[in-house]
Amino acid sequence: MQDWHVYLSGEIHTDWRERITEGCEKLDLPISFAAPVTDHDASDDCGAVILGGEEKKFWYDNKGAKMNAIRTRTLIEQSDIVVVRFGDKYKQWNAAFDAGYAAALGKSLIILHDESLTHPLKEVDAAALAVAETSEQVVEILRYVIRGELSR
Repeated sequence: MQDWHVYLSGEIHTDWRERITEGCEKLDLPISFAAPVTDHDASDDCGAVILGGEEKKFWYDNKGAKMNAIRTRTLIEQSDIVVVRFGDKYKQWNAAFDAGYAAALGKSLIILHDESLTHPLKEVDAAALAVAETSEQVVEILRYVIRGELSR
């Protein structure tokens, strides 16, 4: 059976990624996972630390965003499935951008968010092939897609 490549994009403040990866490991699903840099400080500071500081915050952030985009674009392009998680604590513009990029590339897209975000994310949800509310539902989607199995 082929190895599936799944990119996990989105908020970095909860354990949703770990719940998905651990759930898939327990089921022994043939998946390799990738994700953006989830160390918030490293993600924010990478451009200035590697390429030199900037006086204006715009250019400081611009350098970091472009360096992070190298990773994000490459890993999304290499993925079979992209899972994008939206949390309710912060606005995740980067997650919305990742979802749009994946959709534009024709990637299979699973969106993950709480029911309270259904209305604000209706356009993002409309681009997805599945919309889940829990990490466990994502694991079950992956089980079904890869093995054709339903847990009952």
